[in-house]
Amino acid sequence: MNKEELKAKASQKIDEVSAKINELKAKKASVEGEAKQKYEESLSELNDRKADLESSFDQIKNSAEEQLAEAKTDFEKASHALESGMKKIANIV
Repeated sequence: MNKEELKAKASQKIDEVSAKINELKAKKASVEGEAKQKYEESLSELNDRKADLESSFDQIKNSAEEQLAEAKTDFEKASHALESGMKKIANIV
């Protein structure tokens, strides 16, 4: 995969993640009691992980071809961490 393909794929992933986080924010109002606090904490963690993902995307955009493999690996790690957080928040509700 070349740099342009990787940038397009990473950008699409960020868009998907942003949409999913917005859906989760909208559902926050329906969560009640003790679960609400856990939900809000998990949502905050997701926002932090999204920031990590965006940082990894910036690394991809700014990396030389020789550094692209490392940037891709960092992006994939951030993506997996974010997906793990989404599974966690799904288990709360």
